[in-house]
Amino acid sequence: MAEVTYRNAEEDDISLILEFIKKLADYEGRLDEVTATEEDLSRWIFDEGIAEVIFVLEDGKEVGFALFYKAFSTYIAKINIHLEDMFVEPAYRGKGYGKGLMKEIAKIIIERGYGRFEWTAVSWNEPAIDFYLSIGAEQMDWELFHLDGDYLKKLADL
Repeated sequence: MAEVTYRNAEEDDISLILEFIKKLADYEGRLDEVTATEEDLSRWIFDEGIAEVIFVLEDGKEVGFALFYKAFSTYIAKINIHLEDMFVEPAYRGKGYGKGLMKEIAKIIIERGYGRFEWTAVSWNEPAIDFYLSIGAEQMDWELFHLDGDYLKKLADL
């Protein structure tokens, strides 16, 4: 039986983090949108402490990751954790590793006294949505919006 462990990312893992981000983007058909660099990720994850990363390992090999960061809920006046990305290598899916990553983050939320665990999912990813519902997540009836690039500059009048 395989040994499954979890560990926090360290600065030496930056290329692995970017590799997992690219694999997730490729799975979503959005690889061409990835502009992140190791330097950018290192700055925000390790220098600024804005995000955190946990890996799931099978027999000592990293086979998945979760990247998350703090958000704030005015309704409950507590910090939330927002899961930005989670990816498990296709050959290792169905073994509970995604759920294990979610459990690890849930433990962090409870240990730190935070309020909620939240994330988004692309609407076409039915396996992910089914998984989230199976662990008790509530599907919110909200639409996600974002601005970047020229539209962001236009809004800022730049």
